[in-house]
Formats: sequence, structure tokens, C-alpha cells
Amino acid sequence: MKKFELPFDLKFNTGFILDPETYFKESNCESWLCLIGEEFAKMENGLSFQQVQAITNHSVNVVSDPPFVLNLDLAKQHVAALDILPRPTLISCRKGPRSSAVAYMYSGLKQGASVEEVISKAEINKAPFAEFDEYKEWVRSSIITLRNENSEY
Repeated sequence: MKKFELPFDLKFNTGFILDPETYFKESNCESWLCLIGEEFAKMENGLSFQQVQAITNHSVNVVSDPPFVLNLDLAKQHVAALDILPRPTLISCRKGPRSSAVAYMYSGLKQGASVEEVISKAEINKAPFAEFDEYKEWVRSSIITLRNENSEY
């Protein structure tokens, strides 16, 4: 098996997206998985799903920001959305930890990588989620459970 790498066609934000149109254009993506709900959209430096929809016709909103706790149901929704969105795809949350967790979870799952390899690569790459034990545990448990539930992975 080849070594795990985050694919070039999945991108995530690493901070606030202050100018969504420019950010999306510069990402060279075709689609956008937005994890932000209306509460965060209304905050300073917020981004709304309506803004995302105005930028690309290929978008899905899976609200995954606090107070929502990342769980298996959200992981399944993320996988389903990423399975249908054309590539390259931008995944965004407010500042990057959750979007990076989704990117690594999905990629590790689809590549058949070990959980340890996914987490290790995220730490080496300084993925925003790697700073948070709860997000690393979500990536770990999501990959394991989704593989146990679906032999395709």
C-alpha cells in the first residue's frame, strides 16, 4: 500500500475566510463543502452558506460548528457530500480545525490508510485539527466505525 497523502483535490481553510469569492477563486476549486451554520455566519469574520452558493453551483452545507459535537452522523454526512461534489473541493469551517479533520478523515477512509498514519501525517503537516485531541479522536473513531460498517472502505 502506498503511503497516505492528503490528495491535492481536497483543500481546507486554515483561518478566517475574509473574502470568500477571492478565496474560492484562488483555491482553484470547483466545489465547496461548507461546515458553517447561521450562528457563526452572523459573527465577525463570518461566512454564510448563501455566500458560498453565490460563488459556486456545486456546494453542500453540513453544519458542523459548535455547539454541534463532531460525531459519526456528521462523519457520514461529510462522506456523502464529498462523494458527490466534483473535484477539486474546498472544505471550510470558521478557522480550519474541523475542515481539516473532515479532509483527513475522508481521505484516510477512502485510501484505506491506517488511523495512525492519518493522524501522524496530519501532525507532520500541522493540520489545524491535529492540535485538538477531541478532533483526532473523532477522525480515529470515524474511520474505524465507518470501515466496520462498510466493507467498501
